[in-house]
Amino acid sequence: MTKVRFAPSPTGKLHVGNVRTAIFNYLFARKAGGTFVLRIDDTDVERSTQAFEDGIRADLTWLGISWDETFKQSERFDRYAAAAEKLKAKGLLYPCYETGDELDRKRRLQMANGRPPVYDRAALALSEAEKAAFEAEGRKPHWRFKLSGNPVEWDDMVRGHVSIETSSLSDPILIREDGSYLYTLPSVVDDIEADITHIIRGEDHTTNSGAQIEIFEALGGTPPLFGHQALLVGADGGKLSKRTGSLGIADLRDVDGLEPMAIMSLLARIGTSDPVDAFADVDGILEGFDLGKLSRSPARFDDEELKRVNAKLLHGMPYAVAKPRLVELGADKGEAVWEAVRPNLETLADVKAWAALIDGPVTPVIEDADYAAAAAEHLPDGELTGDSWSAWTNALKDATGRKGKMLFMPLRQMLTGEERGPEMAVLLPLIGREKILKRLAGEAA
Repeated sequence: MTKVRFAPSPTGKLHVGNVRTAIFNYLFARKAGGTFVLRIDDTDVERSTQAFEDGIRADLTWLGISWDETFKQSERFDRYAAAAEKLKAKGLLYPCYETGDELDRKRRLQMANGRPPVYDRAALALSEAEKAAFEAEGRKPHWRFKLSGNPVEWDDMVRGHVSIETSSLSDPILIREDGSYLYTLPSVVDDIEADITHIIRGEDHTTNSGAQIEIFEALGGTPPLFGHQALLVGADGGKLSKRTGSLGIADLRDVDGLEPMAIMSLLARIGTSDPVDAFADVDGILEGFDLGKLSRSPARFDDEELKRVNAKLLHGMPYAVAKPRLVELGADKGEAVWEAVRPNLETLADVKAWAALIDGPVTPVIEDADYAAAAAEHLPDGELTGDSWSAWTNALKDATGRKGKMLFMPLRQMLTGEERGPEMAVLLPLIGREKILKRLAGEAA
């Protein structure tokens, strides 16, 4: 049974970068008929908040990402302690007493001598008396995992064959001086005990995976299969991290008014061999989803492209789907109005502005009073229909000699006060004869 997990830390809000990882895991699980786990990585008890956790769950739910299982790391400290003791008993987790300043000086000296800043394992040579002396002066140890020094290899679902030389890595710190856990040990323990079969995450974790595989094996677990996708960059190829404040999911929803499926559609497709498209539901994305289509090159996130996908999604949205949302917005004017304005929507909230062209009051823009009078005179008699616009403009063309933009643009400005908008043939019967004549007379109606 395929089982994957998304493991956000509740120390901040979700943004497009980490949501893309959530989307890949969710789609991978659904495609395989497997299990998607939401794991809350809240071992940083000082920075983790319930508000951020609630926000993560709300954002995922809004996107349509549901989880089959969920748990919090803060409720499992006893399991991590047991794993740490197991590693200590094997001689693979050892205490180190260097301070942060001392470690920093070592790294600078190594780099000054042209050597990589890899931890020198000096702590392994400490005698019990030396350890006791450090303890006596008030030092508390941090604990490092002893890497084998051998290459760790695996076939990555995105990157292909990967080999990490652990001899070139510092032994990772698993436990801080204050006894709190860094990400690595709790993550491995949870992946083993939750029976995670695949880990899909950003390529910035590739080196970490080499160390984690050794911890999996040291704890008697079987390492999952790994897939490390390229990270997102901006449209210009620059780092996205500087802009994630404005690319948080909550802001894309609440400030920009974007559709969840627009975000899902774009993030699932950029950086793949498939073209970006607007999908109305997850099933459409799933049909062609394959991690093997992911490029190893960074995926460029363009918020303008996201807006275009959002607009395309709205342009194809049936009224029955839109209606509940329109009711919430107080913008439900019926199916005819929706059909009239949706080709011009960029966000759903735009319905209000375009519907106002129908309901009024609209202040007409009249630059030629004689043309306005001629337009009123030649407005077709009887009930206005979808054919009335063509009949009207043909009559005006014959009467005034106007054609093209000089014929159509003044009419739009007189009736809507705007230079662009929904098709006039559709708007005309919705505005109605009474308001049309008032607007042609220069009245706000």
